[in-house]
Formats: sequence, structure tokens, C-alpha cells
Amino acid sequence: MILYTFPVHTAFIDRDLEMIRPVSEIQPLEFTQSPIQLPFYFILQFFQLLWFLPKTNQYLCFFGGYHSVLPVWFGKAFGKKCSIQAGGTDCMNMPEIGYGNFRKKWLRKATIYSFKNCTLILPVAEALVKQNYFYDPQINPKQGLLNLISDLKTPIQVIPNGFDTDFWRNLGKERKPMSFISVATGTSNPSRAQVKGYDLIEKLAKKHADWSFTLVGDSGYFSPNENVTVLGKMDASELLEYYNSHQFYFQLSTSEGFPNALGEAMACGCVPIGSAVGAIPEIIGNTGVILNQKDLFILESKIIELQNTDISSFSKKSAERIDHFFNFETRKNALLRALNLIS
Repeated sequence: MILYTFPVHTAFIDRDLEMIRPVSEIQPLEFTQSPIQLPFYFILQFFQLLWFLPKTNQYLCFFGGYHSVLPVWFGKAFGKKCSIQAGGTDCMNMPEIGYGNFRKKWLRKATIYSFKNCTLILPVAEALVKQNYFYDPQINPKQGLLNLISDLKTPIQVIPNGFDTDFWRNLGKERKPMSFISVATGTSNPSRAQVKGYDLIEKLAKKHADWSFTLVGDSGYFSPNENVTVLGKMDASELLEYYNSHQFYFQLSTSEGFPNALGEAMACGCVPIGSAVGAIPEIIGNTGVILNQKDLFILESKIIELQNTDISSFSKKSAERIDHFFNFETRKNALLRALNLIS
């Protein structure tokens, strides 16, 4: 049995469970993101790991952090494999925007211990391993695990995310001209909104009242612009419809690992407009706009250039790129091999 620990349950977790369950028993164990609840969850997790120990063959963690410390320790103590899927915030140190595990003393210690003592690190993007960051000049350019943990010796294998393109697809519906959509949770927190690039989106919305913007994922987020529609969390079927009613998808994150919503939206035919951080340029390729520097004027001019091209051609190429390079089966097979579940 695989014991799978994570700080919060997401669609990414569900997708991993869907991949692994046909070939192995897997027990998901959710931790907490609340600092107040940390002591209780450490005690709870210790007894959970102890209870499942006789049946456990290996441990799997999504993100490195507080929740991965005990699984890593149990793995070392009892000779069981422990893999950590690095996802983004666990590989960053960006105190300038309040982001990244490495900006907090005890979370940094927990993250470093986890990555140095686990068996295998499985980042979702090459940029999480090592990158020279240049998108926002106020942020330290040295990011990624090898820059932040100089003596890291744990084996690393990059496995990008994958998408079910039978579900996430272009439905052939009419899309509103100059309509933009972006999906992110927790954006009612101003720091989180900035990390997800909402500050740039709001400036763009203010300048272009005739363009329409939809921000999905947190109904508590407030926009001062009338052309911005704010919606709460949606299930996959609802998101499918919204992606298919918009022309463009924004992923203007100040920091990112491998954004799932970007891949979903592209598979649905949204033309991507993204920042040059994490795996975003790799995902977009030549199918949309990549913003190399956080600059409103450059963003605006690139969108206007795009407006004067054959948008339907970009839409088709976006969907094809996800299907070809980032499909569900490719990630599934790579993950199962890394966990020694298939040969």
C-alpha cells in the first residue's frame, strides 16, 4: 500500500489517485495548512503512519513541507521508499511577494529536511529544480531546489502534469471576442492574488473597458472594475463550459510550478497568455503569448498583436499541443514507473 500525504485536497490529488488505484492500493491522508492546527496534525499523522505501517510499502507526498517530515522519517526508519512531488511553493524563496516555503524559518527547515532525506524527488517542472528567475526584477533570481539547497543529493526526476483531453476539449461553441479567463483559488488574500498575476489583469481591465475578464476560484475576491466578473470554485463540468466560452486564458503568475488550469484551458481551445515563470513557457510553446517581464505596456501590445492574427489557428494549436505533449497517459506511465508500480 502507498500512503499519500498532502497539505490540501485538490483536483491534482484526485488525478494521481485515479492513476495509481488501478495498480496499487493507496491511502490518502490530508494534513493541514493552518499554523494553529499544526501540533494536533503532527500528533494525528504520527499515529496514522503508525497504524498503517504494517501495510505500507512506500510513502508519497505532494509538496515538501510540514506534512512530509514524518513520512520521510518513517521511510528512513523502516527502510521504505518515500517520494515527494515538488509542486511550486516548496521550491521557491520569494519574501518580496510573501511566497515560498523558504521564506519562513521552520517551514524552510521542514522542507529542507524532507527533500534531503526522501528517496526520490518528482518535480512537475524543470524550473522547480533550478532556474534563473527574471520575470519580476524585485525578486531574487536564484530559485529552485538546487539553488536553495546547495548540498541536495537526492535523485530528481521531472514528471510534467498530464490532462484528459477526451474531457478537456474544444466544444466548438461561439466565444465572446476579447474575453479572458483565469482560474486560481485563495485570491481573496491580496498576496495570493499578486502571486497569480491579478494585479496585472486589473490594470489591463481598467484600460480596456470593452474587454471582458472572468476570474474563477474565489468568490471573496473583489475587483474594482465593472468588466471583471468574479466567480467561486467550480466543478470540472462547469469549468469546461467557461473555458469554451472565452477566447483567451491568463496565467500571469509571478511564480508557478506547472499550472493545471492553463493546460485545461488550452486543451479546450483557449489561446494562452502567460508569464515566463515555471513551466508556463514550456506549456505554451508557440501557441500564444509569453510575457518575459512583468510590464503592462508589453502585455497590452502583445495582446493587440494577437488580436490582429488568426486567433482560431492559435486556438487549434493550443489544444493540439496539450494533447501531444501533456496527455494523461504520458504522466500516468512515468509516475507509475517512478513508483516502481510498472516496469
